[in-house]
Amino acid sequence: MISSRLLPRRVRVVLRRHGPEALVWRRRVAIVGGAVLVGLVALVFAEMADRANALFHILARDWWWAPLLATPAGFAAIAWLTQRFAPLARGSGIPQVMAATKNPEAAMSTLVSARAAIAKFFLTVGGLLIGASVGREGPTVQIAAAIMGRMHRILRVPLRSSVYIAGGAAGVAAAFNTPLAGVAFAIEELAAAYEQRMTLLVMAAVLIAGMVSLGIAGDYIYFGAMRQTLGFQQALVVTPVAGILGGMAGGGFSRLMLASGTSAMRPMVWLRARPVLFAAGCGIVVAVLGVSTGLTWGTGYDTAHGIIAGQDVPLWFGAAKFATTLATAVSGIPGGIFAPSLSIGAGIGDLLRGIFPDYPPGAIVLLGMVAYFTGVVRAPLTAVIIISETTASRGLMMPLLAAALIGDFAAQLVSKEKLYHGLSQRFLQKGA
Repeated sequence: MISSRLLPRRVRVVLRRHGPEALVWRRRVAIVGGAVLVGLVALVFAEMADRANALFHILARDWWWAPLLATPAGFAAIAWLTQRFAPLARGSGIPQVMAATKNPEAAMSTLVSARAAIAKFFLTVGGLLIGASVGREGPTVQIAAAIMGRMHRILRVPLRSSVYIAGGAAGVAAAFNTPLAGVAFAIEELAAAYEQRMTLLVMAAVLIAGMVSLGIAGDYIYFGAMRQTLGFQQALVVTPVAGILGGMAGGGFSRLMLASGTSAMRPMVWLRARPVLFAAGCGIVVAVLGVSTGLTWGTGYDTAHGIIAGQDVPLWFGAAKFATTLATAVSGIPGGIFAPSLSIGAGIGDLLRGIFPDYPPGAIVLLGMVAYFTGVVRAPLTAVIIISETTASRGLMMPLLAAALIGDFAAQLVSKEKLYHGLSQRFLQKGA
């Protein structure tokens, strides 16, 4: 017989372990609530970024000379604001999340703090408002990781690296409307060693954030559906060419970006010591190229979408967009490189269309995009899934995967160090 005096104590123990106040339930609420909030914030961020991008294009159309003044001044102002108020919001945001996983508790007040996330949000929108060649996807990763971490802190749930990884993966899923890409990104980039216990957390966060985005924004395809396919012999010919060209170009971008922060050349050392002046100089490069071409402003989404749909662009578009994206990335202003990289890849694909005029043009462009994107981020599985989900091009999965793997190999020949991993080490070295 169990004594009646023991029953209340047993009940209290059961409730403490399994009731509404139990850690397991608080953790679930933190995951669900964080993922919902990530989805909502990602949608607001996307809307504001698109409007800022559109406003700048109106400015550049109506007053062609205005960017020559506004863009360098804007670069300098954003660089100053970043340095003064939120230095950990500079750049993409993905390296910060990777560094945050090394010390989850400390990172809540530094790398993924509320200040860094808020600054990232508004300064990235500001970058698009002045014509910077930035994307919102990388910043969404840092913002999403900060949201997920804050929800866990509020509900008194212990922070682990998996919390930030799940938040970042949910951010990718919500930004692109690509749930599978979010999972792949968590495995390939954010988690150096993917733990089995992380699976449920990542999948739940990605699913919920994706459902919020889908429910509000609708079932849209980021770049529009592309149904062209390649024959077996065509794929054997064009895939290696696309993989090598795109991969080496992407590896070149990574090497130049990493070198900008470590080069011992006296001009670079002098400029790094004067970040606001350096940002203004980068803004001049972006402004001159933008005014000269009219095609290199902002994310490059519209141009990439047009190239996939069959529109012609000048042969130099890819190189010009490469230069403006590199100038923006090394300037230190907040902003990502995902969308601009896809635009550069589309420009490389356009070059390939001229080499292979009898092949399906849209399919050739996607091979250039996946190869270049892989060369930059060095995450072939993520690249393939993003391209496949954003264009509904499932019939090209095998050629895309082959181009990505070749691109990854080619990029290693140019840049041994992975871009995001190299950048994350700098945040760790600063003790952030």
